[in-house]
Amino acid sequence: LGDTRLTLDGQTIAEIFLGRIPRWNDRRIAAFNPDVDLPDAEIVVVHRSDGSGTSFIFTDFLSKVSPDWKSKVGAGKSLEWPIGIGAKGNEGVTQQVKQLEGSIGYVELIYALSNQLAYAAVMNSVGEAVVPSLTTASAAAAGVNWTADTDFRVSITDASGPGAYPIASFTWLLIKQDNPEPAKGVAIKEFLTWMVSPAAQDIASELGYAPLPGPVIELVIDRIAELKAQGQAIEG
Repeated sequence: LGDTRLTLDGQTIAEIFLGRIPRWNDRRIAAFNPDVDLPDAEIVVVHRSDGSGTSFIFTDFLSKVSPDWKSKVGAGKSLEWPIGIGAKGNEGVTQQVKQLEGSIGYVELIYALSNQLAYAAVMNSVGEAVVPSLTTASAAAAGVNWTADTDFRVSITDASGPGAYPIASFTWLLIKQDNPEPAKGVAIKEFLTWMVSPAAQDIASELGYAPLPGPVIELVIDRIAELKAQGQAIEG
């Protein structure tokens, strides 16, 4: 659809990816886009062909907003897609969407921005049409009720709260709490400490990734302080 920015809700997106909305001028799409002259053209679905955290985030969202999607497909990194063309990596999906007229797919925001792809505003759980951005992704993360004993394994898809983009997620690092090699333990702690510094968070933003909310950074700093090497606290 060229540079046209549509508005879609999660149920409509699920119906598209289930193959139940085959054309762009379907009344369910038109209902959210009354001022757009939608073409009578086939919708070409593009999805990941490889195992993908991006696929998990996308299908986790669809599973929350569409009972049919949850029961028929579900959430996962690798799935049996009902319809569509598979492509490897964010790069592959991006190229297919650029090349195929009338196509729709899902990629990390930085790929859409750097390739000048049009992307939809998505209705969130409080009824707002929200465009993906660093600000709206941070708003989704800020809506989590964090506690001191969190293990950080939390889904922020379909997050509540004003301004929250509903298809967002954290990226996690898996770290040994007690490293058997002291030198590596020190290096990892120093690296993690830098990652949550203001300078590193600014770099993340420049690369198209939302900075962590302040309360999350505080919890991460506390957890970094608990790291050990050969059973001993890591100083510094």
